Amino acid sequence: MINLTINEKGRANNIQRAREQNIIIPTIAQMKDPETIPDKIQAQLRNVGLWEVNPLNLFRITWKNEPKESGGLFGKPNFIVLPPELTGVKAKILLMVGKYFPTGCHKVGASFGCLVPRLVTGQFDSSAHRAVWPSTGNYCRGGAFNSKLLGCHSVAILPEGMSRERFEWLETVASEIIATPGTESNVKEIFDKTHELEQEPDCIIFNQFAEMGNYMWHYHVTGNAIAEAFEQIKGEGDQLFGAIFTSGSAGTMASGDRIKDLYPKAKLGVGEALQCPTLLENGFGAHRIEGIGDKHVPWIHNVKNTDLVVDIDDEDSQKVLRLFNEPIGHEYLRSAGVPEETLNNLELFGISGIANMLCAIKMAKYYELTEHDVVATVMTDSASMYSSRVRELQEEDGEYTREMAAVDFHTHILGEKTDNMLELTYQERKRVHNLKYYTWVEQQGKTSEELQSLWYDTAHTWDSVKADADRVDELIRQFNEDTGLLKKL
Repeated sequence: MINLTINEKGRANNIQRAREQNIIIPTIAQMKDPETIPDKIQAQLRNVGLWEVNPLNLFRITWKNEPKESGGLFGKPNFIVLPPELTGVKAKILLMVGKYFPTGCHKVGASFGCLVPRLVTGQFDSSAHRAVWPSTGNYCRGGAFNSKLLGCHSVAILPEGMSRERFEWLETVASEIIATPGTESNVKEIFDKTHELEQEPDCIIFNQFAEMGNYMWHYHVTGNAIAEAFEQIKGEGDQLFGAIFTSGSAGTMASGDRIKDLYPKAKLGVGEALQCPTLLENGFGAHRIEGIGDKHVPWIHNVKNTDLVVDIDDEDSQKVLRLFNEPIGHEYLRSAGVPEETLNNLELFGISGIANMLCAIKMAKYYELTEHDVVATVMTDSASMYSSRVRELQEEDGEYTREMAAVDFHTHILGEKTDNMLELTYQERKRVHNLKYYTWVEQQGKTSEELQSLWYDTAHTWDSVKADADRVDELIRQFNEDTGLLKKL
């Protein structure tokens, strides 16, 4: 499913540029287990900041970075577990922490999984091509960052209405930035601009919604990190009941496929905004949960392996964002018994992370989970990307009070119900899968035969992509060998 055909000319140009810019590429296996990274590279990392634009930070594309802004190496996966005092459910909610990736977001891993296979095969020629990153925000940030580290020209495409922080950050690393009309919900406008750029021969499109490298990276790296985190906290009688992720590009959903392979009884849920209930009821609309997509089903979503759809009201995510980022909000939560350690971790939540937490709470309530059950999800980025959104909420609603904090906590967290949810039967999964036709066959050039293959021929689609990681790693090792840079360490 991932095209690994070699283009010798492009590959030779990429090897030359890597030599000139001292670029060594990590393998997927090293991202899963960074302790296997060569000692000399680890020694050099001690002098490099976590978010620094330095090729060495390719080796920090892992869930296992030390939570330090500079000089850190590697340890256990970064995660937190939320107590019932905050969630209102007995089940343990395990959240992987995205803040400690370079760029402060795990999308840097997804974009690596898309770009590097084409780079080491030479299909993408860094001396001749532009890497186009269509996104609603974090993916194009990750793509622009990786492009910079790998010596590639990047074009970041995102809606003009996304948070100011995203644009300010992109201005420091992206070669070009294109703002399309609308906000989080305007994915078609991004696709339209992408179609324009496809006509330019030097543009290579890395569409996160369709790139199987996105799926491959999350399956192996995120999926295994979640499993390790669970095994670290597992008590006697505990089970990893399942995982749930808001859809976005559906790349992170691939980690749920890995979890189900490791824990066959586990369930996998997908979340979306209630204001745009595409998966729930073929619906459409606009919403404010930055970091997730809508109005279509991503090509790389393995719908046949998904058990539950959960819709979250975007008002819940906005109110909780303010609760988590106001001193009075912390004061109220403290008085409600939320532990200090948890309060100190609230800055790790971006808007989509809050939505993921709420999805996990609804999943726990729906299945009546106990203290022996664990539900896993991720915090894609952190509050640092949304300070402007907090200021907007302050302007809209005025000074935050203890009464507002109490209402927000009891209504938008503890008050989550099991409405707007759907447990997927075989026919419901097929219905969601078939929605891909209208985006990918009618608009994006896929064939109906390819669509059918995703449903009926899993051995040659999803299983093939999982196995591609070993082939990609071998190509990376050979690429590094041919640059000669590892020998010079």
